[in-house]
Amino acid sequence: MSFFDNILGKKQPSVGSYSDFWNWFLKNEKEFFNVVQRGENIPKGFFDKLGPKLAEIHPEIYFLAGMIDDQIAELVLTPDGVIKNIYIIEELVNAAPRIEGWKFTALKPPVDIKNVVIEFENFKLNADNLKFYPTINKDYPDEIDLTIVYDHFTEDKKQLITNGVYIFLDNYLGELQSVTLIDNMKMSGNDGISEELIPIEKLKDYLIWREKEFVEKYEGIRHNTEDDNYSGFEGNTKEEGVLLAVVNTSLLTWDKKASHPWVVIITIPFDGSNTNGMPDEETYKILDEIEDEISADLKDLEGYLNIGRETANGKREIFFACKEFRKPPKVLDAIIKKYNHTFEISYEIYKDKYWQSFRHYEQN
Repeated sequence: MSFFDNILGKKQPSVGSYSDFWNWFLKNEKEFFNVVQRGENIPKGFFDKLGPKLAEIHPEIYFLAGMIDDQIAELVLTPDGVIKNIYIIEELVNAAPRIEGWKFTALKPPVDIKNVVIEFENFKLNADNLKFYPTINKDYPDEIDLTIVYDHFTEDKKQLITNGVYIFLDNYLGELQSVTLIDNMKMSGNDGISEELIPIEKLKDYLIWREKEFVEKYEGIRHNTEDDNYSGFEGNTKEEGVLLAVVNTSLLTWDKKASHPWVVIITIPFDGSNTNGMPDEETYKILDEIEDEISADLKDLEGYLNIGRETANGKREIFFACKEFRKPPKVLDAIIKKYNHTFEISYEIYKDKYWQSFRHYEQN
């Protein structure tokens, strides 16, 4: 692109649909095209109008715009690396109509590594000064654990350089691959490195090979939880309250954990101030109904395993391990919307191939 700009549109979400958004865009597309083509006053002429409309779909949709050539403008919609918002971006772009002179793209696309140069303070990141090496852990052989080696690395600027490398990889690999393929990453300089260093331009091929190997190993693996064993755990919290947990212990000893690498933790807070941090009878019933509703949509044989739940300190946490990351957020966003007048439900989703998040429940 000859011009590339971005801005975040922020606004409280309101009722809206994908078709509503694209109908609005169609009515204004010629004006927007002219603004982007001229490359002048894009924030006021395009972004200030686009942002509030996108916020009606979701408050955390980011966007980029620029010209591919003299005749085609591109609008890139991105969740800025937030896993649970990827499905929204993809669905919105898939719903886009064909508009002459426009290309709509879900997630930031990969850029030729020769054109990726990230500059900040006195640092410059490019293909010439970045290398990597993988670490294979015999206990976690399917994890992609990388060390990125930067020629001009300094320990006092470690966090700054790390952030710069994430931006570099986001551009080089493309957003989807950048946020979903790498399990662990750390930064280093050249000093003390005995491993063979691999040029950074070979990272994409390495990741493709590892992902292909992973898919071939685990594709189609499912687990039926009908006959599984469950254990109850009871303890006390630091606040001297009660902690109760029910966990599928059969799953915790399963040797195919990595086939369901995406962990989802759903948090439902409630008022437990008068009940030692536990829900009262009515709240308990509703919490169980919510969990049943989630499990009805996220079925074990479809690749969504309910690991268990924990209740303490005025909140219920429900744990899932999933084969993929798109459907769970869609299901949970609908649950949040349905119960938003009763509970402030939230959730997080992240990759944890060996379910180390639940290690404290494993029994020797």
